[in-house]
Amino acid sequence: MKTCCSDRRLVGLILAGFSIFYASVARAADVPADGGIPFEFILFGLTLLGVALFHHHVLKVALSGLVLITVYKLIYTGFKTGPGIAGFAGHMAHEWVLLVNLLCLLVGFALLARHFEDSGAPELLPKLLPANWLGPFVLLWIIWILSGFLDNIAAALIGATIAASVFKRRVHIGYLAAIVAASNAGGAGSVVGDTTTTMIWIAGISPFEVVKAYGGAAVALLVFGFPAALQQNRHQPIQRDLHMAHHVDWMRVGVALAVLIGAVATNVTVNLKFPAMADHFPFIGVAVWVVLLAAIPLRKPEWSLLPQAFKGAVFLLALVTCASMMPVDKLPPASWQSALSLGFISSVFDNIPLTALALKQGGYEWGFLAYAVGFGGSMMWFGSSAGVAVSNLFPEAKSVSQWLRHGWHIPLGYVIGFFAMLLFFGWQVG
Repeated sequence: MKTCCSDRRLVGLILAGFSIFYASVARAADVPADGGIPFEFILFGLTLLGVALFHHHVLKVALSGLVLITVYKLIYTGFKTGPGIAGFAGHMAHEWVLLVNLLCLLVGFALLARHFEDSGAPELLPKLLPANWLGPFVLLWIIWILSGFLDNIAAALIGATIAASVFKRRVHIGYLAAIVAASNAGGAGSVVGDTTTTMIWIAGISPFEVVKAYGGAAVALLVFGFPAALQQNRHQPIQRDLHMAHHVDWMRVGVALAVLIGAVATNVTVNLKFPAMADHFPFIGVAVWVVLLAAIPLRKPEWSLLPQAFKGAVFLLALVTCASMMPVDKLPPASWQSALSLGFISSVFDNIPLTALALKQGGYEWGFLAYAVGFGGSMMWFGSSAGVAVSNLFPEAKSVSQWLRHGWHIPLGYVIGFFAMLLFFGWQVG
């Protein structure tokens, strides 16, 4: 009976959030006063609701939603690139680079994480990290720093891999949420740390405008980092009773570093030297796999991970594709209030089209936008690529109720960090 009541409360909360989400989207899409919400939004909202309620069947739900939305647009509304099959082909021609990049990164970084885990290097960390709750707290800061020059997916996967080792795979869901939040927050202030910040940079915005996001991101990490570290320490402290000597396979460490260096170097080179080509080829994802395959004679990847990693990647790509088909033509007028709202919307709506719309509209304080769309997705496990990647390593995290219950400190950190930015910098445009 208690479980039934709990489930009803969960459904009520999700439906309430669903209503708020639609109200925000309706305003963003400038829906007529008669309340005629585009049917695509309803289908997408039902897909997200299904993901929230049936977290053991998320791939089926996401693919079903994608099929329904695609068929509806093929028959009735068409796409921005035109009606029917030709419009769909044009739409996918525009989106394929992003989708292939995500697929290559998600699957490739799963193999990278196993290289690092199998190297034995993570087993040395219990001797390097502080004892008690300071250990998990320092680890969050390490992830935060790594995400500034790595892709946030890579930083999250490395952090989750280290956590799996030092906590003997007994990682608290609240701490998993904090790992995701630390990686997203750390990438929010760097133009090479997140796809959205890279988009802002390519659009001609100075990296020094984006770096302001680090002010809010650091405050947010302090807010959610303390309770998350305490949660993990109570659940499973760092194991420090390691008496035997551990052998480190430095060749595997080298392979992992080579993959990361290849991804970062490719990202920086393309954005600086060939920005116009970035939309026409998945350079970063291909670079990751070139290094992985070239390193096979030195150390073979754990190929058995591919089916599960591919399944998780397809789930994310289905949601991203659904989001890309939504008829969002404009956002609310640029203000700090709308920027704050975009963070909550990005937890259920892909932040890449939101960023593109904001850049097209203009008028935003770009450090605030980078913080909102970069960090906001941490509030749901499926709200960011980093969250999906970490949940592939820890399937128990694929629960909206558990993520919200144990990760309550993430939205708190987001709001406090945002208002800290207002206090530090003010809303300055122009």
